Amino acid sequence: MLKKLSMMSFRKMIARSSLAVTLICALTLVTGVFASAKAESSIPTDDAKISAGKSLFENNCTVCHAVHEQVVGPALKDVTERRSVAWLQAFIGNSQKVIKSGDKTAVKLYEEFGKTEMPSFDFSEEEILSVLAYVKQESTVTPTPGGEDVVVDGLPVPQQPTTSSEYVQVILLINVAILVLILVVLALIINVLTKYLNGKEGLSEEDREIVNQKFSLKSLFTSKPAIFFATLIFVAVVGKTVIDGLFLIGVQQGYAPTQPIAFSHKIHAGQYEIDCNYCHTGVTKSKNANIPSANICMNCHSQVKTDSKEIQKIYAAVENNKPIEWVRIHNLPDLAYFNHSQHVKVGGVECQTCHGPIEEMAVVRQHSNLTMGWCINCHRETKVNAEGNAYYDKLLEAHGSSKSMTVSDIGGLECSKCHY
Repeated sequence: MLKKLSMMSFRKMIARSSLAVTLICALTLVTGVFASAKAESSIPTDDAKISAGKSLFENNCTVCHAVHEQVVGPALKDVTERRSVAWLQAFIGNSQKVIKSGDKTAVKLYEEFGKTEMPSFDFSEEEILSVLAYVKQESTVTPTPGGEDVVVDGLPVPQQPTTSSEYVQVILLINVAILVLILVVLALIINVLTKYLNGKEGLSEEDREIVNQKFSLKSLFTSKPAIFFATLIFVAVVGKTVIDGLFLIGVQQGYAPTQPIAFSHKIHAGQYEIDCNYCHTGVTKSKNANIPSANICMNCHSQVKTDSKEIQKIYAAVENNKPIEWVRIHNLPDLAYFNHSQHVKVGGVECQTCHGPIEEMAVVRQHSNLTMGWCINCHRETKVNAEGNAYYDKLLEAHGSSKSMTVSDIGGLECSKCHY
């Protein structure tokens, strides 16, 4: 009897243990599913977060990464599907720490991409999630295929679409044909009128002489009115040329000197979309935008295009501890003061406003004439972004104005703003 009871107790214990194990497994599975769902849902989907993530990505990540193609680091398409959010947060926050922890995925990436360490970013958790949100959205976008690329120094340069000029030629040909037709019609009319007047009776000899007179280019060009108008046009053209030349003294619009290294903004800022601030570090906090030092170039080119002749020049500069002697292109006279940070940081002026389509230039040239008149016109036309700024609200109220202000309205045309 005791033996039977013991056997029953043992079976109950086994059953209870099995039930407990089953419950634990079920809870673990459910917890994992909910944790996964929570991690997935932690990536924001609202436009504001995605926009913030785009800004962070473009300012910090595009030097080494792109969504749809491998650059210095791997392509990031569908990275939120291939890696957990927690892993991505840890790796973006401090990749070296994750690698040193022995994480197999991190170590594999480190080895695969030439042991290039990704710099640590002091991003908050919210900022990292916004970057992941942007990458996730971009992963769903199919890149538009372009035409055949031209290769410059081993790197593809996407060709810009060109507008056909055939229609211009057609219009010119049509205009020429119309002019020829008009001349033919006029010649026929003159011929008919001449025959009519010659056949008319009662026409005096003087009138008949006028009708039958031959056209002479010599008499036309030697006449006093022709000489007067020719002299007037000559003086006007010479005077205009001299005045224009005087106004263009010191203006170097179109100046595109040969640089010591064939650096292409078309590749770096255009194709790879590297933010201007990455190289020109002073643009938001200094009078000068700053020419990047060689160590900034080495952030990428210690691994990228190391066998290029142009990159070898950077290595030589670093090894010899000598700066690269870039040729200055945009050079204002000493009497004019210009502050990059005031325009870019405070005014929100884009680089292209003054420098033109810099992302399309294989060789940088001076796009704008940078004259005083050019600056003044910009100050007259550029509106001040007063949104959310109580100072400007009070200024508008004090002047009894409800319209938007331009830079000229807040002293942008005062001489002392630029000349002191």
